[in-house]
Amino acid sequence: MLIIEVVDSMRSDSQKRKSCGDLGVTSPLAPRRRRKQAGMTTLGLLILIVFMGMFGYAGLRLMPIYLNYVAIASVIDGVLKEYDGQNPTRTDIRKSIGRRFDVESISLIRARDVKVTSSGGGFQVAVVYDHKADFLGNVSFSVHFDKKVLIRR
Repeated sequence: MLIIEVVDSMRSDSQKRKSCGDLGVTSPLAPRRRRKQAGMTTLGLLILIVFMGMFGYAGLRLMPIYLNYVAIASVIDGVLKEYDGQNPTRTDIRKSIGRRFDVESISLIRARDVKVTSSGGGFQVAVVYDHKADFLGNVSFSVHFDKKVLIRR
């Protein structure tokens, strides 16, 4: 057995592929070694599809919430561009926010939920709110939004 192993190690790869067992006899009809199969099983594919589907569903549940935040942030940024350095009053800022909320059809929060406070050099406009979205069963997402701008006098 030891002698055959030494002889076997001295043969070339093509001769090893053609060998028929440990006897060292070669045959052109000898079966070739099978390569290891590579790929994904059906179970693995199913798990991947479920995993990707859950992420897709989470994205579908969170996208409207994010789009509402973008609309609210654009209202606050619009008020900043309109009144920054124009010496506005608190009433002017509140009216502008109310009009912009009506134009953008924002109903998630009301214009009076936006806090307008006096600051050293003007007014700070702050929108802070949480939004909850159901996901699956008793699992839900809670998203916190916080947008603040300083309108100078």
